[in-house]
This record gives sequence, C-alpha cells and structure tokens, in this order.
Amino acid sequence: MSSFTAFDRIPRERLPALLAAMPKAELHLHIEGSLEPELIFALAQRNGVALPYASVEALRAAYAFTDLQSFLDIYYAGASVLLKEQDFFDMAWAYLQRAAADNVLHAEIFFDPQTHTARGVPLLAVIQGLEHACRRAHQELGVSAKLILCFLRHLSEDEAMATLDEALPHKHHFIGVGLDSSERGHPPEKFARVFAKARAAGLHLVAHAGEEGPPEYVKSALDVLHVERIDHGVRSLEDPALVRRLAAEGMALTVCPLSNVKLRVFDTMAQHNLPALLAAGLKATINSDDPAYFGGYVNRNFVETFAALPQLGAREAYALARNSFEASFADAAAKARWIAALDRAFEEAAV
Repeated sequence: MSSFTAFDRIPRERLPALLAAMPKAELHLHIEGSLEPELIFALAQRNGVALPYASVEALRAAYAFTDLQSFLDIYYAGASVLLKEQDFFDMAWAYLQRAAADNVLHAEIFFDPQTHTARGVPLLAVIQGLEHACRRAHQELGVSAKLILCFLRHLSEDEAMATLDEALPHKHHFIGVGLDSSERGHPPEKFARVFAKARAAGLHLVAHAGEEGPPEYVKSALDVLHVERIDHGVRSLEDPALVRRLAAEGMALTVCPLSNVKLRVFDTMAQHNLPALLAAGLKATINSDDPAYFGGYVNRNFVETFAALPQLGAREAYALARNSFEASFADAAAKARWIAALDRAFEEAAV
C-alpha cells in the first residue's frame, strides 16, 4: 500500500488541479466514441462519404440522447466515415494525444470490429491502424496503450465467434475481448461460448453489465463469462449480496459518470452513486466511455463528478486513480511505477 496518508492536508480548492494533474489509467474508452465531429467531417471528405448533417455544428447539435439506443444510432452513423487503416490511426492518435494531456499513463482501448467489417472494411485495417497509434503513443507521448476487441451484443453469438476466429491470428495486437452495445435483452450468457474460446486463447475478459441491464447481468458476466472486470456496473448496488461479493473479490467497476448522466442512468451528476460504490468497498474507477458524445474526456469526468458530489475528496481521488492502475492488465512492475508517480503527485499537493 502507499505511504501517502495526508489526505486532510489537501484543501478542497486544490482538488480540481490535482484531479487534472494526477497520473491515471483509462480502462473504459470506446475508440469510435472519441471521434469528434471535426474529424468525422474531415474523414468524410477524404473518403467521399456523404453525411446526413450540413455542418460540424449540426452534427454536434444532434448529440441529444434520451437513452443508450438513441446514442448508438448516431454513434454508428459517425463510424461510417472509417474506411481505411489511416482513418483508424488518425482517430486513435487524436484520442491518445488528449489522453496524454489528461495525464493518462495507460489506456485500455475498446474497439468494435463488427461495426466496420459489416461495411466491408478489412479487420486487419482496423487492428493495424489502431495498433500503430498505440505504438506511436508509447514512443512519442510516453503513454502505454493496449487494445480490447469488443463484440456487439445486439448481434448473434455466431457472428461474434466469426469475428473472434478471424481476429485470433492477430491476437498479438490486442490483449482481451469485451462485450458492448445495447444491453437490454442481451444478457451476458448469450456469449458464453465465444468468451470461453477467448479465455482458452489466453485473452483477458471484460463485459458491460449493470448499466441499463439489471444486477443479474453482472452476476452472469462473472459466473458464465468469467470476466476480470465489470464495465459500468452501477446498478450492482441494487443487490446487497452482489455488492458484498464484488468487494470481497476486488472486482473492478469501470464507471463512466458523464456517460451515465447523458444516457439518463442518473438524471443529474448529484444523484450518481459513485460515493456509495466507494463506501461499499468497491474498486470503482472513473472513465470517459464515449467522450466525443458524452461531454468530456477523463479529466472532465473527474472534475465534474467531484464538483457535483462534495462528499468526494482527496482520499477518494487517490483511491479512484490507484484503482485504475491496479485494475489494469499491465504487469506488476508498470503498476508499481505508476502508483509511485501517483504518490508523488499527492505528496506534492499536500505540501
């Protein structure tokens, strides 16, 4: 454990600057959801793709979602401009530069190959474009970045299996698999076979559960899919026995506050249950999910969450950042190095 304990020496007025400056990892980021309107229009022009919006401003104005499905509709429309390996590189490089500016030392990035292969984009173009950006980020920005291939849960398991089979020869380019897209009506157990195959191949396993879906989805993600992290998981608090289990197992939750408010999981940030998750001993983290669509990258998620929830202070900020490193799939040496940097940031803030 850290030697840093002087949380009470960090006054609240210093908290926003500390939240921005402290080292952190981002574990729940959909790279297609980092596609800003300006880049969407630039790629559309480069690739000759017609968009149903007259301008960047008109597209941004359309980002008014009532639920997850209304977001997904526009999300897939934005992804239509991604056709070539260079497009995927440009998208990921733009995100990784923003991540570096937010003091993200490590990012585990979700990507949705089925969104692209269904349009005739070669899977290898997707993977190689993204992986090239990750390598460049390590070399030029000092940011560690790894890829997690996600299956679209509104599609069939057979389609997911076909995607996995096509991707496995290139598994040295990604570290795990995940499960995303519309949660309602698509329980984790629908993908039991494909997750078993990914696990046998030595890949890490994560899944979205307990965002719009019930706590039962969290339990089946754990028991049927054998995931190592739960993405979102905020509805776990509805099941006290599940909460005790998650705490006992040290199971991380990759919470996305601005996303939760934008998609009406909570009506306001002041109603968010992040303080209750932490108080219950759960290994919660803060992430940006789809930052171009939901109003901010990881630092804005931290700052707005802490501004709206005064019960969160320096102690919780440290816990959230440390949790993000501990819950990552990085090796022990890297985690120790990053946590030492986190300790130094807090020691400096306490002076």
